[in-house]
Amino acid sequence: MAPLFTVRIQLLLLQAVGFFIGLVGQAVRAFGSPRFSSRTTRPVTEPLLLLSGVQLAKLIRQRKVKCIDVVQAYINRIKDVNSMINGIVMYRFEAAKKEARAIDKKLAENQEDEATLEKKWPFLGVPLTVKEAFQLKGMPNSSGLVSRRNAISKTDATVVAFLKEAGAIPLGITNCSELCMWYESSNKIYGRSNNPYDLQHIVGGSSGVVPNKGQFPMAMGAQEQFQCTGPMCRYAEDLAPMLRVMAGPGIKKLKLNDKVNLKDLKFYWMEHDGGSYLMSKVDQDLILAQKKVVAHLETILGVSVQHVKLKQMKYSFQLWVTMMSAKGHDGKEPVKFVDLLGDHGKPIKPLWELIKWCLGLSVHTIPSIGLALLEEKLKYNNEKCRKFKAVEESLHKELTEMLGDDGIFLYPSHPTVAPKHHVPLTRPFNFAYTGIFNALGLPVTQCPLGLNAKGLPLGIQVVAGPFNDHLTLAVAQYLEKSFGGWVCPGMF
Repeated sequence: MAPLFTVRIQLLLLQAVGFFIGLVGQAVRAFGSPRFSSRTTRPVTEPLLLLSGVQLAKLIRQRKVKCIDVVQAYINRIKDVNSMINGIVMYRFEAAKKEARAIDKKLAENQEDEATLEKKWPFLGVPLTVKEAFQLKGMPNSSGLVSRRNAISKTDATVVAFLKEAGAIPLGITNCSELCMWYESSNKIYGRSNNPYDLQHIVGGSSGVVPNKGQFPMAMGAQEQFQCTGPMCRYAEDLAPMLRVMAGPGIKKLKLNDKVNLKDLKFYWMEHDGGSYLMSKVDQDLILAQKKVVAHLETILGVSVQHVKLKQMKYSFQLWVTMMSAKGHDGKEPVKFVDLLGDHGKPIKPLWELIKWCLGLSVHTIPSIGLALLEEKLKYNNEKCRKFKAVEESLHKELTEMLGDDGIFLYPSHPTVAPKHHVPLTRPFNFAYTGIFNALGLPVTQCPLGLNAKGLPLGIQVVAGPFNDHLTLAVAQYLEKSFGGWVCPGMF
């Protein structure tokens, strides 16, 4: 017990440091924080914006809707709300409209039937955005790092190229945290993104057999197999088609064409991680939403949903750290975060950066400075790595044996609904509710479950055994039909 106790004391100290930094961050930044006349964005009024990507592509292929009208509708919406949410940080509207007109011209001149068009271009004319951390030709690729402010992509990331080949039209790039290492999208280049359901809250969100090539920073060594790319959609029916495109040759590992009978599946649920001292208690709103899902599955679908207690889930953060600390197959140490902040040039001095930040002079965000300061403390020595590696292997074995090829595990997406800006600094380890499944290498689909009484989104994550993404996607579609799925901001 002594080694685990030592780890616990260290992590509590780190959490105390995080809490202090959070208070400083809130106090210092409060004076410069923007104030909004409205707490939410205006509701959508254009019907085209309420269709899924699959539906839009079908209408465009059938020549019932012009691609330029779809693209223009999205551009209008972005112009209407982006000043409030700061979600898209660089536009390519003129290029997108040119590509849309080319598609309309092609369809007017080409009489290929709908089935042929769908096979060639499953997302013909469908608008999308790309996270700034991924290369999109002609667009910045800084990942929020000031020293990379002038880095312009000369080519497309692999997944972006796949989507463009499938007919999709990028409208621009979206914000991210500095080096994608935090769960609030904010950096010193583009500023902070705001939640469209309540502008005072964070947007959250981050998303395998999908290739990472063309992303900065690039996952290396042991981390590459755990940190993967994924689609983010409003409608569940878009997930499988997008995954088919994005996965490329890796699609062979999945079973997306297998039919799923939900009544034949085994269901399990767990309402929290078992009581980790590092993370927040799960909000009652989220527990109630999860229990509604369980009750619905049992009473309406007619399946049994078994409540489980996986005791080792309380070590989720420690297992994530172990994964991030693991050496590559070549025995090399993982790239240090402090080196990434320096963009592999002159390394930064974290303590000096903290002093500069307090004076408003640092080009780095406080979460990045905090992580750089604590990096060596967070890194486990060989003994701790072996200890938690054994825990990870035991938990992985327990989960995979429980799930098999026909099991679904329901688990909270996060301990809380979207927190207010800066609050994540006081609870820096809450991300482990999702990070644990990266460390375990299991497929997960995040599913919306409506809004709480304050108008903030509720959700749940659906987990399956390795390469059983088709199960999580099938459950996601069922939950969408049963609970309403995505709710348009401003409708509350």
